[in-house]
Order: sequence, then structure tokens, then C-alpha cells
Amino acid sequence: QVELVASGGGLVQAGGSLRLSCVASASISSINRMGWFRQAPGKQRELVATITSGGSATYSDFAKDRFTISRDGAKNTVYLQMNNLKPEDTAVHYCYAEGVTYSGGFYSTLWGQGTQVTVSS
Repeated sequence: QVELVASGGGLVQAGGSLRLSCVASASISSINRMGWFRQAPGKQRELVATITSGGSATYSDFAKDRFTISRDGAKNTVYLQMNNLKPEDTAVHYCYAEGVTYSGGFYSTLWGQGTQVTVSS
């Protein structure tokens, strides 16, 4: 089975922190780029941050000073540390992977299930 499993969402007060994790299934041998998108109610899905296999990270403007993306290449796991959360960060957060090589072939893009982040004021 080829999948990404996200976890770590929850309810937090404004100013608090959460750490999201996304683990790739064992059948996946390599991933080029991993990252996170989010989708708030009534809004389009938007990019949060990405990180390459070499560790190069990119962030959307709203994430630059508050969020940190990291990756454990050996475990094919990506993390998103979110600090100083704001009510406008409330959204379903989705992890994704680009350039996925697994035992049965290749996926150009693979999405995980969402994890809900809710920030109360």
C-alpha cells in the first residue's frame, strides 16, 4: 500500500503551537519533495511549505516567520512545526509528496489525508 499518513492536528489557543507529522508507507523507497498544503472552509487549498530531499525549504509568506518544515529522509517523514498560531490558521492541513518511487512504480504526486488544525481566539 502506498500512502502518506498525517497526524498532529488538534485544537489550540491563539499563540500556541502544534507539530504535524506525515509518514510515508514502507513501500516507498524515495521521495523528491514533501510538503504541506492547507484548506480553510470556503477557501482554496494553498501551499504552506515544501522541502526537497536535499533539505531546501520554501515557505508561503504567512508561514515564513512562524512555521518550520523539516524532514527525516531515512524515515520518509516530514514535519511542520507551527508556532504562534492564529485563528486564521484554522484549516485542514494536507501533506503531499512529489516524485515518489515505490516498490511497484512511481507517482508524480501523492496526497495524504488531512489533519484538522483549529485555533481558538
